[in-house]
Amino acid sequence: MSFARQKSELAPPSPEPVANKPASTVAFGALVAFSILYYARPEDLIPGLSYVPLVKIAGGVAILALLFGARKARAVKKLPVEIKLLLALLGWLILTIPFAWWRGGAFDAVFNGFSKGVIVALLVSLVVTRMEELRTLLFVQAICLTLMTLASIAFNRELRMGGVLGGVFENPNDLAINIALNFPLALAFLLLAKGPLKKFLWMLALFIMVAGILLTYSRSGFLAMLVAVVIGLWQFGVKGRRLHLIGVTMLGVILLAVVAPLIGLYPKIWTDRMATIVSNSPQKLEESYDNGSKEAREELFHLSLTYIARHPVFGVGPGNFESVSGTWRVAHNTYTELGAEAGLPALFLFLLVLAAAVRNLWRVSRSQAFHDNVSIRVFTGAIWASFGAYLLGAAFSDTQYELFPYFMVAYTTALYHLACVFPGARVSAPEMETDKPLRFRGFHRRLEKPVATGKVSA
Repeated sequence: MSFARQKSELAPPSPEPVANKPASTVAFGALVAFSILYYARPEDLIPGLSYVPLVKIAGGVAILALLFGARKARAVKKLPVEIKLLLALLGWLILTIPFAWWRGGAFDAVFNGFSKGVIVALLVSLVVTRMEELRTLLFVQAICLTLMTLASIAFNRELRMGGVLGGVFENPNDLAINIALNFPLALAFLLLAKGPLKKFLWMLALFIMVAGILLTYSRSGFLAMLVAVVIGLWQFGVKGRRLHLIGVTMLGVILLAVVAPLIGLYPKIWTDRMATIVSNSPQKLEESYDNGSKEAREELFHLSLTYIARHPVFGVGPGNFESVSGTWRVAHNTYTELGAEAGLPALFLFLLVLAAAVRNLWRVSRSQAFHDNVSIRVFTGAIWASFGAYLLGAAFSDTQYELFPYFMVAYTTALYHLACVFPGARVSAPEMETDKPLRFRGFHRRLEKPVATGKVSA
């Protein structure tokens, strides 16, 4: 369907379009519970709860509800390309298990690690059929990361802060990258918030996240946050014509510099550590308490390339890099570690998944719904920033068997469905731009009247 035809057929939406009906209330509820359990990690706070596989139970309930209770109601009948690629990658990883150096470790990495990511992506892509549902999932993720960062700051007693709840967020670098990925989501909720109290709370959340990044002393987290901020300012400040955000960002940096020592940050150590990103000065490395970390990472990176060259087809086995290398350390690079553990076919499929996600965002950014719907426009910009931060952060961490990358991929799928696939989902009445200018209090944002081409200011 051409762009002109889409515009001509744009009519006032019905109260409840068929494609906007939830695929399954039970499935979506279980998916929300799945997200809360993954990001909030209550099993690390409540004694004895760790023995109950809550995440698996929530995922199982969601799958059963989707298969048996909502198959006919699904708005999406065919699997998206990125989900097919993830399933192909899962199949390839399973195929590599018999060739692994340690088969037990490979089995665990594939079925207890990567398979959960595939399930998450599948559920989000099939269950989320309304903007309110996608917004709920993003809200849960942003709030959980904010609260966990706040708790980590409050209970931190180390030089480098790690996640207070442990798990995937225990390592300072992993915590920092997750904070960087969620920073644009919190910014999106700030831009969409109504009322001074909500705006203040989201501004506080942003401040907490940046403080958390600093306290981790993570170089990779800092780079990921830098990418997220730059893309966010481009999406919201330049393209979205909110140039005041650039000034607010500069004021925020000054405020952080003043407050940093009060929250336990040592500015001299932090600046020396960040300087080692581009410098190998022995003095800087020593003063930044590097303890050989940078040199070790470079060696692990070269070792992962060596394994790719020696085992280009099946690799050394999923999850086997630590044991095969004898270092008992990960490669700290998602791309080369996946290639070393599962071969070049796995790396190629993984890159195709990421490319499909980028294509989803590109298509949404050029859709009519992007111009007509405030929420779609803001969340698309936020996920652009988050995804850019992930692409860089993945080069400094091992994320191939974690869930959060596949949440992000699935969010791009959901956005594409809402903007380009579902009939009647392109414009929802409460968010449709009208002849009246809309004002966001505190941001002095004015949405212009649509022009003849159907385009408005981003």
